[in-house]
Amino acid sequence: MADWTLELGALGDGVLGRLADMLDNPKRGWRQLAAAVTERPRFRCSEKELLSCSLQVLSATGSPSRFLLAMLADRSCPLSFLLHCLKKMEHHAAVQYLTAAVAERIRITAQPQSRCEPAGGRLLLSCQADGPSGLGYQWFKGKEEVLNGCDPDLVLHPLAPHHQGHYICRVSHGENFVYSQWAKVQVAGAESPHRGGGGGGGDGDGFLPSYKSGLRIARQPRSLSVAEGSSLRLECVAEGNPPPQYQWYRNKEPLVLGNRPTLEIACATTSTRGQYSCRVYNLYHEMWSEQVHVEIDSGSFPTRQLSQFYATDKVALLMGNMNYQQHRQLQAPMADVHQLTNLLRQLDFKVVSLLDLTRQEMHSAVTEFLLLLDRGVYGLLYFAGHGYENYGNSFMVPIDAPASYTSEHCLWVQDVLRRMQGRQTGLNVFLLDMCRKRNLNDDIIPQPGPLKVTANIVFGYATCVDAEAYEVNKDDLSNGIFVSFLKQRLLEDEKVTVMLDKVAEDMGRCDITRGRQALELRSNLSERRALTDRIENGDCPEVTSARNLQWSIAHVLPESRFLRFECGVTVQLGFAAEFSNIMIIYTTVLEKPDTVATCSAQLADFSEDLGTELKLTNRESPQDAGSLLFTAESLAQPTFPSLYTRLSGLQKLKNDLTFAVCLHYKYSHMEEEEEIRELQTVTVGKPLVAKLDLHRARLPRSFSASSSCDLHCFRLPESCSFPEGLEGDPPASDTSSVGSASTCWSYYSQPGEAPGANVPEETLSGEFLEADATGPLSAEPGALGFERSQQLPSQGAASQSFSF
Repeated sequence: MADWTLELGALGDGVLGRLADMLDNPKRGWRQLAAAVTERPRFRCSEKELLSCSLQVLSATGSPSRFLLAMLADRSCPLSFLLHCLKKMEHHAAVQYLTAAVAERIRITAQPQSRCEPAGGRLLLSCQADGPSGLGYQWFKGKEEVLNGCDPDLVLHPLAPHHQGHYICRVSHGENFVYSQWAKVQVAGAESPHRGGGGGGGDGDGFLPSYKSGLRIARQPRSLSVAEGSSLRLECVAEGNPPPQYQWYRNKEPLVLGNRPTLEIACATTSTRGQYSCRVYNLYHEMWSEQVHVEIDSGSFPTRQLSQFYATDKVALLMGNMNYQQHRQLQAPMADVHQLTNLLRQLDFKVVSLLDLTRQEMHSAVTEFLLLLDRGVYGLLYFAGHGYENYGNSFMVPIDAPASYTSEHCLWVQDVLRRMQGRQTGLNVFLLDMCRKRNLNDDIIPQPGPLKVTANIVFGYATCVDAEAYEVNKDDLSNGIFVSFLKQRLLEDEKVTVMLDKVAEDMGRCDITRGRQALELRSNLSERRALTDRIENGDCPEVTSARNLQWSIAHVLPESRFLRFECGVTVQLGFAAEFSNIMIIYTTVLEKPDTVATCSAQLADFSEDLGTELKLTNRESPQDAGSLLFTAESLAQPTFPSLYTRLSGLQKLKNDLTFAVCLHYKYSHMEEEEEIRELQTVTVGKPLVAKLDLHRARLPRSFSASSSCDLHCFRLPESCSFPEGLEGDPPASDTSSVGSASTCWSYYSQPGEAPGANVPEETLSGEFLEADATGPLSAEPGALGFERSQQLPSQGAASQSFSF
């Protein structure tokens, strides 16, 4: 009979490995399991622990699901609760397998005991087990099978000196198996085959198992006290068979790169301080090292004065382009933008997060971003997508770029920097997660004009000049390499250049990207400014209020609505923001009269501006609607079943968002099963960033450094509700542009086709061509220099792929 009171750790590694394989998928996988176990607080995983799970794909044999199951086992998760969570996820295959595995679980009831007998006598080792019928037994002496040792009892007769050693019994049924504890056999009066073996004797094969556990820690870590900025090294050495594996923990949280006997930290900081321990394990056993304390002495370093530097505000624009119209599509920008949005909000940044923008929309978004900047404001711009760099100038590629694009079709980073400098910002940070290969199709050398010496600029490039940036293609929600490491450091209270240096060091220790991708940092920052600096309002409270309002209008969701139909059914409409330009609508039938047998409420007839995909409407879960970030529980809807619709590209809305709610129902007393429909039209205005009309061209402006209240001078979209005194007329000239004569950025011109149809060319090294001999690495031959998403050479037998 199945015993569901047992803990998860009672399952064998074979069962856990099979469960992990079933959970390594984006639909009903480890992320959904991590969300389900939050029902009990002690099993809730922190953001850092979830990050550790996701980064397991960087290892050739890593598994996020196996790592999560190991954490749950460490917290003594009952099998009954795991089964409950799998049922909640509707992972029927995993439920069926776990049920069968527990029902067929093997339990050893009598362990073999160590014995010492005289030579020539008879020695009996016994191992008794319960489980399904047909259990198989196999005895081992050290690492070698014992001939004819296939019974619960092993008889050694007549006992001879060569019988001395350590014995263990494997009990199996099909794919499931467990091992007994080790038993030591000694022959009285006989010499040990190995003297001075340092561990209590051994077998002729040199195997040194622990007397009881089969695993022995030979060298324990030691407590340390090191100076801030110096290196730190902890060591834990174990012996066992099979060879042991390691996992280091700091303050009971697993360390991402702590899977070796030696834990090395190149530059210790105050965040390194804490309690460290190492978990040592193999297929059969597990042990923990002693817990040691690491102290960081910061006395030789000047303490950072919190009052010395501050921001008058913090504003971030995050853009991620994935679904390119004529170029390889990407996966990582969605997860990257989402992760950075959550982290930057913890640092009190006003964040605008946008996915899949055209050239015009990118220009308009940057112009709106500049409106939020002012004297002393910290501005951060992040872009993930395709890009290139020519002659020291970086270009971000929009989703509507033609097959043979040039700077005319892209957004020029250095021009954005020049415009940001005109706002007298306290800090300008650019994080560019894109390729920096040359665009051989673009021979224009743009001239940005003189830049002011502001000593407040930081550029963090995800890769070096003329190199690619990579993303991990493990599932639909995967990070780029850059953000995988950046998000571990972003919240640290360090000068922003020091923080990025640490990210570069972390990336340099990654075997997969070594020699292929390395973070490049460029900065003229002369002050110790950090993203964690506090915010103090400036001298112009009117501008602060205007900036807050300008940002908030792009993040207003429609209020929840309750629709009453003639048949007596009440339907609720709920709204949730996934990004600043992506919204989820969920419909819930809250109440229906007894006369109505069945009913469902579905959305239809959306505004034509959006081009809504019908296959992503009226789905049973957010994941089915195309959302990889939300679960039904996270939307906090009532406990009634709901249907979900995901609307993307809200920036394309030219008019108010309108749709129909169609109620399908049947009366219980009707003899014929005839379905009745009722229709109600709903208008919710322009939600989220749609209010900013990014699809419209913006008048270029020359931002004056002498004006600290430029927000008073801009006309806002008609749907905005700024106070009357904050509105004004646009500049009289509508023909001005930004840039030199050779690179005129007209905000009214539409992107045209590049002269000629030649496609950029690039030569690849042989190792990349050999990685996938079945086809080209790029969707378009020759366009390799501009793709953020390409295949890396395979690493062993790993199922994941890495791309740039």
